[in-house]
Amino acid sequence: MERTLGIIKPDAVSKGYAGKILAIIEENGFNIVGLKKIRLTKEKAEGFYYVHKDKPFFNSLTDFMSEGPIIVMVLEKENAIADWRKLMGATNPENAEEGTLRKMFAENIERNAVHGSDSPESAKYEISYFFNALELV
Repeated sequence: MERTLGIIKPDAVSKGYAGKILAIIEENGFNIVGLKKIRLTKEKAEGFYYVHKDKPFFNSLTDFMSEGPIIVMVLEKENAIADWRKLMGATNPENAEEGTLRKMFAENIERNAVHGSDSPESAKYEISYFFNALELV
């Protein structure tokens, strides 16, 4: 079994899409082994997205991610990272396939509803950023 981090971002939470997204996640065979609703400070968002600190979108991304509540979750299944990324769809919802979360729920390339780890290494780091071992069941 593999684990990955998923985030329902502030845009999707504020529009009331979280329940629908969680249902789709479970319908696609993921086991949700950790789940919580939190609000990131700007500093915590900067820490989470540190790998993008030199990119031009870093400030707008961290502003966005700290503007309202998010739902962080640990998803588990065989091939969880690849399957979650496929279910999320392309970063730009205009390029996302029909039936993907970003096609259904994202506003644009920056306000794109969900996040997911892109590798086993990033999944390990990202999961530990938000969860301790006792919170994963």
